[in-house]
Amino acid sequence: MKETLVPLANNHISVDCVVVGFDGKHLKVLLIRRDGEENGEAYHDMKLPGSLIYQDEDLDEAARRVLFELTGLKNVDLMQFKAFGSKGRTKNPKDVHWLERAQSAKVERIVTIAYWAAVKISRSLELDVAGFQAQWVALDDIPSLAFDHNQIIQEAVKYICHYVEVDLMALFNLLPRKFTAAQLRVLYNLLRGKNIDARNFHKKMSQMEYVIPLEEKEQKVSHRAARLYRFDRVLYKKDRK
Repeated sequence: MKETLVPLANNHISVDCVVVGFDGKHLKVLLIRRDGEENGEAYHDMKLPGSLIYQDEDLDEAARRVLFELTGLKNVDLMQFKAFGSKGRTKNPKDVHWLERAQSAKVERIVTIAYWAAVKISRSLELDVAGFQAQWVALDDIPSLAFDHNQIIQEAVKYICHYVEVDLMALFNLLPRKFTAAQLRVLYNLLRGKNIDARNFHKKMSQMEYVIPLEEKEQKVSHRAARLYRFDRVLYKKDRK
């Protein structure tokens, strides 16, 4: 039988991926389940998709590999946003023991390079990630995570909010292909950190030539069906020039 070679990992550098989605009401982050044992007792908690990098891959390759292996996601635009190297990152023995068992190697201080991505949450996507013990968790419902992953998520959301101030593309990447004005306003308010009333927002939205009104309305809703819109990337890029 041919022996399978396991790539050598760098025990000092890792990547972690903050994948953000929007379900129409809440911002959510994709987390994976972590199973382990400490002091003879099994435990289950959650963490970001992440891993030590392999010696033969660069950081971007590692991030894409991690995301695919742990969540099944591929062809996702990942953006590097910050490095985390606090000496307290591995202060919890449980985290160190879990990582050493997972990597079959001694692990000491680790610097992680964090990436973020904005994706559309669809029914098919939810089913895909569920097969990897991954799930979408609303920002307000995120429990205490492994390592410093709560801090990484906080920094990622802060970064995305600033990023949207410069480039609205990330905002539209979170919306369905066809969306309502209410969905756009709720997401806009969440990312801008302030509420703009519906009337003023509709006025602002009417000035966005790249938001195209459709001759379609919502289907199968219990409330009055709202008009649908779509985002035109070509017009948006032209407008930015």
